[in-house]
Amino acid sequence: MSRPVIGITTYAQDARWGVWQLPAALIPLDYVDAVERAGGRPVLIPPSEAGVDETLDMLDGIVFSGGADVDPALYGADAHPETDTPQARRDRGELALLTAALERDLPTLAVCRGVQLLNVVRGGDLVQHLPETLGSNVHKQTPGTFVEHAVEVKDGTRLASMVGTRSDVTSHHHQGLGRLGDGLVKTAWAEDGTLEGVEDPSKRFTVGVQWHPEAGQDEALFDTLVAEASAYRAERAERSTA
Repeated sequence: MSRPVIGITTYAQDARWGVWQLPAALIPLDYVDAVERAGGRPVLIPPSEAGVDETLDMLDGIVFSGGADVDPALYGADAHPETDTPQARRDRGELALLTAALERDLPTLAVCRGVQLLNVVRGGDLVQHLPETLGSNVHKQTPGTFVEHAVEVKDGTRLASMVGTRSDVTSHHHQGLGRLGDGLVKTAWAEDGTLEGVEDPSKRFTVGVQWHPEAGQDEALFDTLVAEASAYRAERAERSTA
């Protein structure tokens, strides 16, 4: 049987490689490796509002990756001084893609920025600078370096079935989830009380984590995503031949 195709959303920003510095659609290779280890075929999805349905027609699952802060205007807030400059192209493209993916019940894993986007799509909002509420920057101590910390996971959730009720995770974020979006349930918390995971129990597989499983030891998240994508692919093939 052919491998399920897993889309991975990309950054859209200036990048440097070799002698070049140009606008680029890129992604850390860890995402690609994590999907491949789980048995999926990774395909990079650059941000675009055009061709959303054509894109999703080719996919069996999708990962919404980390990156720059979501534009606060999308959840009705003014920008905090520490919030990143909005990336309108990425925000618009991923909002359209995520909305359509949820409508299709496409297996979806939302990572860091991705889980924040998921909350915004569902009508929630974000805490724009956690150090103001926590008193320290424990989730992003050094820019460009991941922080390791433990999370407590609610028993009986989909997330707990993959990582257990306590897990050591790898994170790098200064924002967090605020008011919870419609249909989402809370699943994991850091020791300081920061919400670190959500999911939609009404969906086949819609799981969001504030940490970076691709950079840590959370292969079960990708294993389960790919397994659900395989089932989605088989059911779609069955419908097409019925």
